[in-house]
Amino acid sequence: MQNAQAITTTEAPKAIGPYSQAISAGQFLFVSGQLPINPADGKIIEGNITERAKRVFQNISAIIDSAGGSIADVVKITLFLTDMGDFQHVNEVYSQHFKSPYPARSAIQVSDLPLGSNIEAEAIVYIP
Repeated sequence: MQNAQAITTTEAPKAIGPYSQAISAGQFLFVSGQLPINPADGKIIEGNITERAKRVFQNISAIIDSAGGSIADVVKITLFLTDMGDFQHVNEVYSQHFKSPYPARSAIQVSDLPLGSNIEAEAIVYIP
């Protein structure tokens, strides 16, 4: 990858496979899917979907911060949920982290996620 740089921080969980927490390419940052993992112990946090969504967005924010941006710089979010019944609860947490104009977003129901998680989110960020 020419002109691309891996971004890592101890404030977000280590990658659980052969990928980077994020890749910076020019003014764009591509944040890999984040699970509700506590970076201190590397385990999925206990709790309901609201608590888990908070952890996911905290992890994304920490990665963006380490690249010199802020969560306000997110231009696209993709949410992966194992149960669309959780969508409204995730929306409530989402609205605490993102303000108008909101990033573009997709929400996809999947049958399974790594480590048995019920939520994962990835982001594309433009850092001016």
